[in-house]
Amino acid sequence: MSRARWVAVWVLILSSCVAVRVGADEDGVQAVETAWTKAMRANSIDGIMACYAADAVGWFPGAPEAKGDKAIRSFYEGILASNTIHDVAMSDTHYTSVGNLSVGWGKYWIIIIDKASGNPTVWSGRFTEVAEHRDDRWVYVVDHASPEPPKPAAAEPKK
Repeated sequence: MSRARWVAVWVLILSSCVAVRVGADEDGVQAVETAWTKAMRANSIDGIMACYAADAVGWFPGAPEAKGDKAIRSFYEGILASNTIHDVAMSDTHYTSVGNLSVGWGKYWIIIIDKASGNPTVWSGRFTEVAEHRDDRWVYVVDHASPEPPKPAAAEPKK
């Protein structure tokens, strides 16, 4: 192959890579998580729901499977009806994206304030999220959270 053809092939390959990189949102599930956190802190049901695909599934602590946007909205409306979200944070997070799919996992904590009593409660646990790039934006298609399990009791020393 002539040098001109090799150069043409490399230009084509590199331009293809650049086109994919520029055309895709590299933030993936992390971008959705950031938007969700902001919406939770704002106590915005519409902002929260903008983070989910219409056919998403949510597995939330202490709740039945929430399949689809109506069930997910109902779950969050139930929380926000009697509580105010004070703060949300993630830790020990990990993210990876391939093409139009992105996954994330880590730990979370949410501080809620009971509207009736004014008492705060901290929810903490682990999460796994899957997002998909749809209609020019990233949205959750799977959101799975579970409470942090209790730490095992310390074993008594043998006598």
